[in-house]
Amino acid sequence: MRIGIIGAGKIGGTLAELWAKAGHQVAIANSRGPDSLKDLVESIGTSARAMTVEDAANFGEVVLLAVPFRRPEALPPAVMLAGKVVVDAMNPYAEDGSLMDLGGKTSSEVTAERLPGARLVKAFNTIHSDTLRTAGRPAMPEAQRFVVFLAGDDGRAKQRVAALIREAGFAAIDTGSLAIGGRLMEPGSAIYNRPMLQPEARDVIATM
Repeated sequence: MRIGIIGAGKIGGTLAELWAKAGHQVAIANSRGPDSLKDLVESIGTSARAMTVEDAANFGEVVLLAVPFRRPEALPPAVMLAGKVVVDAMNPYAEDGSLMDLGGKTSSEVTAERLPGARLVKAFNTIHSDTLRTAGRPAMPEAQRFVVFLAGDDGRAKQRVAALIREAGFAAIDTGSLAIGGRLMEPGSAIYNRPMLQPEARDVIATM
């Protein structure tokens, strides 16, 4: 699969490496341009390349958004993502680290409004980058893997993202729609930044 990764920080860079190891082709982009990504791409190997944001969005069959939510100008043009599976790993933090007031909407609902036509799936926003980088267990049964939660309104898109979660070495748990499940995944929730195996994760969700 071709995966476009918008944002080359701790989440985007780590997923680029994990998915390249799983056999996918990844294109990485950031606001500073392809030249700034030379070292990262070289460390990943021949399955990775650096591109502009627009080129990475065009390249990817699936596109990961791992840029600051507060900077919508960092996103690709909406028309380039229409019809594509788009993974939203962003959280609604303001510049000072506080949570933004979104008027009762989840951050993914707002992102879906910014990107009409995208098949949006919330995922990888609840896992700490250190856990993502070091705790994947692709050789282990799913029952022995830490969970990555996902939410969305497109069932097939969620299936595709769940497969990518498993290929990165984690287990996938679907929390529901962008409105309901996405709220469970917002910063400060009981499942946010909390490594869990499947039984504990399901128990926690059942009490939320």
